[in-house]
Amino acid sequence: MSTPAVHLPVPRVPTREGRRAARLQDIPVDGHKRVLLAAPRGFCAGVDRAVAVVERALEQYGAPVYVRKQIVHNIHVVRELEERGAIFVEDVDEVPPGARLVFSAHGVSPAVRGAADERGLQTIDATCPLVTKVHREAVRFARDDREILLIGHHGHEEVEGTAGEAPGHVTVVNSPDDADTIEVRDPTRVVWLSQTTLSVDETMETVRRLRARFPQLADPPTDDICYATQNRQTAIKKVASQADVVIVVGSANSSNSVRLVEVAREYGARAAYRVDHGDEIAQDWLEGAVTVGVTSGASVPEVLVSEVLAELADAGYADVEEVHTAQEDLTFALPKELRPDPAHGRGGRHE
Repeated sequence: MSTPAVHLPVPRVPTREGRRAARLQDIPVDGHKRVLLAAPRGFCAGVDRAVAVVERALEQYGAPVYVRKQIVHNIHVVRELEERGAIFVEDVDEVPPGARLVFSAHGVSPAVRGAADERGLQTIDATCPLVTKVHREAVRFARDDREILLIGHHGHEEVEGTAGEAPGHVTVVNSPDDADTIEVRDPTRVVWLSQTTLSVDETMETVRRLRARFPQLADPPTDDICYATQNRQTAIKKVASQADVVIVVGSANSSNSVRLVEVAREYGARAAYRVDHGDEIAQDWLEGAVTVGVTSGASVPEVLVSEVLAELADAGYADVEEVHTAQEDLTFALPKELRPDPAHGRGGRHE
């Protein structure tokens, strides 16, 4: 029996005037400087699993362990793993034949897996299970000979991996404006999927515009944008409506971190900035600001948020109030080759 289409509601974005009025209403009248700290923030289950995969592989097999691309999009995490013996490469042909290679959280295409097999590499898959879900959807829809409109950013590793699962069936839709110009073979057999780290609002606007052109556009069986991306955007929307300035901790190549900056600006913050570390905060960003919002992308360790809070405390923003919008308790199991051996209380054996 076929799964009924799920038509996701298009979020109603408040007017700019409405957002400004809400923000002014919530700013402390006494001018007391404060920080609103969004929660949830930071590591999601998929990132936590991916980092643990590399850590466990180094413990279990010893250095070096090779990793294709950045395991997650955070330069601090990558440098820490490099110090422990991980070697990050752009592609499999940089890995010595027979060596051990970890696929990053963003996933890879079957062609990459095939190239790794040809070199005799011992692979460990750290792909986020939510990305794997999108891959499986792409395979299923391609098998059904549907044209897949993949909403995502050209060149992003996740998009490349998903598109590689269904060559000849995927058209990447990079933005809402792209939806107005793309062409399809058969408008009665189209379905949309999405990168997991996009702006929810922008994705739904893209879907709306696609459906206006292709009324029979089918939805994925479940929402593709991951729970953590949605939760962090929901939290920063609430914070931004009360903040003069928002600071997002995250690396420049982190899609979900960049989206948080955009969402903060759209939902009422006077300004929003992205930083990798606290010492990147410019003092002129804070001029005239009473309330500073802080959050972090899904690949950011909490220590970097603590650095930002320390910098803000030195600037007079010592009062920190956490703004909770969701509770997260999801965890993902490690790949089977890294799970603890019940007989020995550890994973596998050292080689």
